[in-house]
Amino acid sequence: MTQPILRYTIALLVAIISHSALAQSVCLPAPRLLTTMPMGGQAGTTVEVTIAGDNLDEDPELHFSHPGITAKPSGKANQFAVTIAKGVPAGIHEARTMTRLGISSSRAFTIGSASEVNQTKGNQALAKAMELKLNSICNAVMTKRSVDYYSFRAKKDQRVVVECVTKGIDSRMNGVLIIADEQGRDLKVDRLGGHLDFTAPVDGKYVIKVHDLTYKGGNHYFYRLVVSGIAKDAPAPRHPVGATVSSFSWRPEFQPKIAALAEAEPNNKHEQAQKVSLPLNVTGRFYPAADVDTFEFTAKKGEEWWVEVASERFGLPTDPFVLVQHVNEKDGKLTDVAEMNDIAAPMKPSSNGYSYDGPPYNAGSADVLAKVTIKTDGLHRLQVRDLFGGTRSIKRHRYQLIVRKAQPDFTVVAWALHMNLRNGDRNALSKPIALRNGRTMAFEVVSVRRDGFEGEIELGMEGLPKGMSAQGFSIPAKKNRGILIVSAADDAARTMGVAKIFAQARIGDTEVRRPVRLASMKWPVANARSDIPAPRLFPDVPVSVGGAEGAPITIRAKENKVFKAAAGSKLKIPLQLVRRGEFSGANISLKAFGSGFEKCSFDAPLKSDSHDAELDLAAMRIPEGEHTIAFYGRAVAKYKNNEAALILAEATKNKAEADAKKMTAKAKKLAEAAKTAPADQKAKADAAAKSAAAEQKAAAKASATASSRFKAASSKSRPKDIVDIFVSEPIRIRVLAADKK
Repeated sequence: MTQPILRYTIALLVAIISHSALAQSVCLPAPRLLTTMPMGGQAGTTVEVTIAGDNLDEDPELHFSHPGITAKPSGKANQFAVTIAKGVPAGIHEARTMTRLGISSSRAFTIGSASEVNQTKGNQALAKAMELKLNSICNAVMTKRSVDYYSFRAKKDQRVVVECVTKGIDSRMNGVLIIADEQGRDLKVDRLGGHLDFTAPVDGKYVIKVHDLTYKGGNHYFYRLVVSGIAKDAPAPRHPVGATVSSFSWRPEFQPKIAALAEAEPNNKHEQAQKVSLPLNVTGRFYPAADVDTFEFTAKKGEEWWVEVASERFGLPTDPFVLVQHVNEKDGKLTDVAEMNDIAAPMKPSSNGYSYDGPPYNAGSADVLAKVTIKTDGLHRLQVRDLFGGTRSIKRHRYQLIVRKAQPDFTVVAWALHMNLRNGDRNALSKPIALRNGRTMAFEVVSVRRDGFEGEIELGMEGLPKGMSAQGFSIPAKKNRGILIVSAADDAARTMGVAKIFAQARIGDTEVRRPVRLASMKWPVANARSDIPAPRLFPDVPVSVGGAEGAPITIRAKENKVFKAAAGSKLKIPLQLVRRGEFSGANISLKAFGSGFEKCSFDAPLKSDSHDAELDLAAMRIPEGEHTIAFYGRAVAKYKNNEAALILAEATKNKAEADAKKMTAKAKKLAEAAKTAPADQKAKADAAAKSAAAEQKAAAKASATASSRFKAASSKSRPKDIVDIFVSEPIRIRVLAADKK
């Protein structure tokens, strides 16, 4: 080996070893439901559903967000008979499993009225195309480097809408949809939304081709193929899809009370402007390509109007832009008044999926929400367009334009806190509220403020099962971020339920309460540099305590009381550290949640049962009054997975080995006895020896199986360094008036 190659090889080995030394798993194991097959069902039927995921245990329970959908084990591993009552509403419902560790992450499960079938094997060739009836749905999984073929029959001039549903039902697939003639020659192609509106040119058989954009495949690349025969003038049907995180800032209560006005084409040119008056509520479409809708109105100097466009928040791949101009009525000269584009993210999302300069969630939107101040009396024009629509002619790309006087309000979304690791945070993980006993979990709660509202927003949670509690830390005035923590008691029983997160604030003289939507990742992304995180909103907030494990550490105040101190003094809070395992590292660096306490930081020992936290109220300028705080930090736990299973496996192995040893001795003894048995007892002795030999063989097999299971349990339970966020239980503080000197 040459010297340069030798040096390169050594450097490479050092780099690999160094990386391995730094590498560590992120987040304690959590149950995650990743696939159901099929991905939905027809109301009023019973379907067999097979599930798969991470940390689901051997016998998980399958639950759904609607009580009309129930599941019973079918007798096969991870298979269930799912009964869908007739009254279950059409749309997406959530499938989840209850496991040893608690409730799993969700997977979309769609209920409808159309008949459903599952993909038949081997339809990756034109000659083996699977025939589908009109008004039916096929549940399928994409094969890697393949094209799936289907067929349907249609009459001349019959309208057929075909939809390949993927990302909207939590699939990793980017679907390409093609309708071809019977010989496989392409007639119509969609590479954007998986939706084709097709009119049959002649009577006959037509072929549907489906594949991933980059020909990926596997169990996580599933899809629902919907084939619908509809009337010529009927609106094209759309399969229900999950809500994007950005959509949380658009709520039904924000609909204006004035009647909706339909956009009237042609209105692209200024001389074609549609005459309107303010306030305004318009429904329109970004259609055809390069469409620019122009509206004309009069306004007075000093008037303030809030302009909102909703389109991307409807789940559409659009980017609305609004331009407001003043029209000089003498010479027609146009003067720009305002340009509006994008609702800023209330928290800056992570910029590169590596260094944590923000969460892996973008709560902003490509839609519009902004104020325009009229600078001159007279005629004005407002233009709205889709910045992505220059070459796209898609009728379903709709929008709603609202121009109104200020209606101050707010919307709120929450997601589990992510962390910054020593070597960068590349993880974007679904984090179900599946708490270990003694565990506290933190959520970032962010708000989009509407129409100038700047007040404080209080946060809370209700409907938690016994043994669970929550504490909200408010979103301060003029800020967008707050914190919510959820805790499980040390002795909490195994439990699950559905809770509600809420936000409330005073707007003028009215106390307003708004629901908080929960966002989470569809898929656990271990490395955001090579895989794009994909979050969505969920309709409810499932919560649970697994009851099988304790948290590696619980941090709480030694006394359950209100800690008091004078303003400007130092406050000492004795902490209790309940450790249920070992840690890598001597200390955990803790910071504080709580308005005004964010600058508090200190190290607590990980090998001690207690530590005194000292808060400098003067340095943090904490005012008089009631305060609630919590401490949080990251630490590397030496986690042993399912130690209870290891203990049971070891006991089973020991018993099986003992039983096998006894049976071996017994079989040997009876075999020897059979050899020397008198002639009149020979047959009976031989039978006993044969029976004992069979029992000995069965016992040996049972011993080998138990030994194998113990070995597997030992491997799973081997201590593994896992870094996670550890949060204390809430601590109450009362700051008193400063002592007078």
